[in-house]
Amino acid sequence: MNDDLIKITEEKMLKAIENVEKKFTTVRAGRANPNVLDGVMVSYYGVDTPLKQLATISVPEARQLLIKPFDRSSLHAIEKGIFEANLGFTPNNDGESIRIVIPPLTEERRIELTKQVKAIAEEGKVAIRNIRRDMIEEIEKENLPEDVEKSKTNQIQDLVNEHNKMIEEKLKQKEEELLSV
Repeated sequence: MNDDLIKITEEKMLKAIENVEKKFTTVRAGRANPNVLDGVMVSYYGVDTPLKQLATISVPEARQLLIKPFDRSSLHAIEKGIFEANLGFTPNNDGESIRIVIPPLTEERRIELTKQVKAIAEEGKVAIRNIRRDMIEEIEKENLPEDVEKSKTNQIQDLVNEHNKMIEEKLKQKEEELLSV
C-alpha cells in the first residue's frame, strides 16, 4: 500500500507538469501555433463552444493561422470570439475562412508573456504542493510507525523537489523562447 501511495503521488505530479506544459503552449512565442486559440470560445447558436469544435485550424505559413469553419454561417461568430479572447490578433475574414497574421512580439509584450508564463509555472508548483499535502494526510491516516511515516514523508518531499525542478527547467526554456528575437 505504501509504495502504491508513492507511485500515485508521482503520477499525480507528472499530470500537474503535463498541465503546465499544455498551458505553456497556449502562450504564443512569435510563431504561429494553433494551440494559442485553445481558450477561444465562440457563441454558436447561443451556446459557448470551443473554436476547435467549430473549425479546422492550420498553419499555412510560419506567422499565419488559417481557420476554416465547418459551417460558413459561423464565420462572424468565430471572428467575434477571437476578438473577445483578447489575444492581440486581428482576424481577417475572406468569406470562407479566417486568416490570422501573427504580428512580431514587441519587447513589452514579451515581458508581459514572460510574467504570464511565470504565473502558470507557479500554479503548477502550487498543484504539486497540494498533492504533497493530500498524500501526507493519507500517510498519517494509515497509523504507521513513526520512522516509516517519516521515511514516506521524506520520499514525497523528494518527489516534490524533483518535480518543482522540472517545472523550473520548462519555465526557463519557455522564457528563452519568448525572449529570443
